[in-house]
Amino acid sequence: MSRGMQREAVLAAVLPPLVALAVALVVGDLLILAFGQAPATVFGMLLQGTWGNAYGFGQVLYKATTLTCTGLAFAMAGRAGLFNVGAESQLALGGLAAALVGLALPAGTPPLAAVPVCVAAAMGAGAAAGGVAGWLRARFGASEVIVTIMLNFITLAALNWLVATRLHVPESLHTPEIRAGAVARLSDTWPAFHGSAANFMLIGALALAVAAWWFLFRTRGGYELRAVGLQPDAAEFGGIRAGRVWILAMLLSGACAGLGGTNYVLGYKHYYEDGFAAGAGFLGIAVALVGRNHPFGIVISALLFATLSQGGLAVNALVPKQIVDILQAVVIISVAVAVPEVRQLLRNAVPARARSATPA
Repeated sequence: MSRGMQREAVLAAVLPPLVALAVALVVGDLLILAFGQAPATVFGMLLQGTWGNAYGFGQVLYKATTLTCTGLAFAMAGRAGLFNVGAESQLALGGLAAALVGLALPAGTPPLAAVPVCVAAAMGAGAAAGGVAGWLRARFGASEVIVTIMLNFITLAALNWLVATRLHVPESLHTPEIRAGAVARLSDTWPAFHGSAANFMLIGALALAVAAWWFLFRTRGGYELRAVGLQPDAAEFGGIRAGRVWILAMLLSGACAGLGGTNYVLGYKHYYEDGFAAGAGFLGIAVALVGRNHPFGIVISALLFATLSQGGLAVNALVPKQIVDILQAVVIISVAVAVPEVRQLLRNAVPARARSATPA
């Protein structure tokens, strides 16, 4: 690849998201001015309340951990041409599975033994939920969008009933505290993070992103998954069984979402609480779209959305928190609209000789 083509590839990957962020900042400036505040003051307070102190940064890391998992869940399905809208229930199911295993293990079980078992249970439960949608798509051609939406209602209602009638402690809607499998908070090692929910499940989310990248771009299974996502008929003609790939993609997608549930259950509260996953599964769709369905892009995107989420609490004294929700929507719309336009401009700007290096 020539140096000019390499430069074009870098610009195509980096410039569009930056343009989308710039559009969101302009819209944010206008909204802030409409409330009679100075944009520089509000954005400065937002940064100070997130990345400017250890507690705020810890909250950003905690929220980004869950969003990384749900973003990867959507991306694994998306790379296979599927649309997984069920990360919300898969996340909750994974959290409950981790809590049940943590309750079942004997007190005093070493963390090195208990945590992997709880994590495996969470990922297995999420994978089972995702696999149902994948199997129905492969076997009957059922729309995974409709199936996962309906499974959200069924699963979350069932979990609510189970916790409310069988598993809750008195006068609450959460399970007893787990006896084994708890993950330490960052504040246990770095006291500056005291009070924040950030915990060492952050390492699990980053490891998941690396593993997803390795699978997608360095293995035969990942190649087949991406091939089916690009053109299932051509993949079938080449000997790849699309149905098998769809099931695998949804299993992996559900497993990623299930891991996200351990961030709350194992790392933060150490029990399962009804409704803890509210919104994280659906926001993961936005995280994956902004991250272009690339594992490393999703990590960065998760940090962006986590910063906006925590920043909304930091600036609430000056402007309504809902402004941050609007900015999140503007980022998504800008990525959907601005990215194709910027890429087209980049293609038009590339000299013809750079795109036709083959001699006549």
